[in-house]
Amino acid sequence: MSARFAPGDAVRVRWAHPPGHLRTPYYVRGKNGVIERICGAFANPEELAFGRDGLPTRPLYRVRFDQRTLWPDYAGREGDSVEVEIFEHWLEPGT
Repeated sequence: MSARFAPGDAVRVRWAHPPGHLRTPYYVRGKNGVIERICGAFANPEELAFGRDGLPTRPLYRVRFDQRTLWPDYAGREGDSVEVEIFEHWLEPGT
């Protein structure tokens, strides 16, 4: 598996609305996060949902988002975070 990103890399989730089955939550689209880990390479579930083989496999990452990045009115503690598993084709270099 050739992963484009490594743990600690800043990434941005693509702001996209393709039709069909999507595994990437709406609330993280367009948001910046940090790669927490590489989970491995797996068949693309967006293709599997339509009975296709999902190949080639794609790297899956766990991305950490600061709660305030996702919800500006978040009233919890500073540093609280959410981790979401996101396939590589949804990610681009972040800031």
